[in-house]
Amino acid sequence: MKIDIASHRWPLNEPFEIARGVEFDVELVEVTLTDSQGRVGRGEAAGVDYDGETGESMMVQLEAARPALSDSLTFDDVQSLLPKGGARNALDCALWDLASKRAGRAVADLAGLPPLKPLVTAFTIGLGSLAQTAERARRVQDFPLIKIKLDATRHIDRVKCVRDAAPQAELIVDANQAWDRALLENLLPRLEVEGVTLIEQPLETGRDADLAGLESPIPVGADESLTDMASFAAIAPFYQAINIKLDKCGGLTEALRLASAARAAGMEIMVGNMLGTSLGMAPAFLVAQQARWADLDGPLLLAGDRLHAMQFHLGIVQSPPPALWGEAE
Repeated sequence: MKIDIASHRWPLNEPFEIARGVEFDVELVEVTLTDSQGRVGRGEAAGVDYDGETGESMMVQLEAARPALSDSLTFDDVQSLLPKGGARNALDCALWDLASKRAGRAVADLAGLPPLKPLVTAFTIGLGSLAQTAERARRVQDFPLIKIKLDATRHIDRVKCVRDAAPQAELIVDANQAWDRALLENLLPRLEVEGVTLIEQPLETGRDADLAGLESPIPVGADESLTDMASFAAIAPFYQAINIKLDKCGGLTEALRLASAARAAGMEIMVGNMLGTSLGMAPAFLVAQQARWADLDGPLLLAGDRLHAMQFHLGIVQSPPPALWGEAE
């Protein structure tokens, strides 16, 4: 098995601010697997920046795995070779793509999923001034689902601003760990009035138990607190939803397991992203077929995209083209 590993920076359309800081571009690692028959599979990862992952660190991990790669590589092998995170995500998704080419079947079929259908995806509005928020909301006022980034001081005014600009849209909010329970309880009734349907990661990772006994009219979802299956049982009692990201959990294989566990626990599912091109969104699109919310807007935040990109129109994203990922040649 031959593996090619590459890293490139992709500029964003505009600076993207969340509670942790501001991003101007994203470094993406691409893995290309070629088997002895010349069949090719590709995968992409952005990594988990708040866990210290970088393009360089992911490439180091992948290089270390190179000697263990062969035509007999399995998904279980990938799980053993690399820890959760971006490097394993890129390798795992490349192997799924390659498996599709080998079997002459779509990845959705290999994973036991029904035929893919278009999805509503959130469009994310980052932090900024109220004027910037209003302008960004006006651009996407006809989108059915809008996600709003908030922090400890910029919150309900931003939500009201977006609601005024997009009265028909479903709204979800993401505090990226910036709140405490007192602020969450203070904001809950006002967020309910504005029609917010999900609150992502309001509290700091490790403070999940502070949510115990919270009576929230809006589902609260775990994002940073939920990585892979190893973290699921500990956080599940405190949340009504989880945000599955392939970069966090380490690929499509683990993401499908998380989705199954969430359904069994009666939890809602969101499938999100750490930014990326259509190549990174394509495997997440499969998991999002089972989700209450999809947040696959990474390509919309970039200044460019891959050849054979996924098609987005007014908040609806179509299935990945066969030439991109996950379909037999």
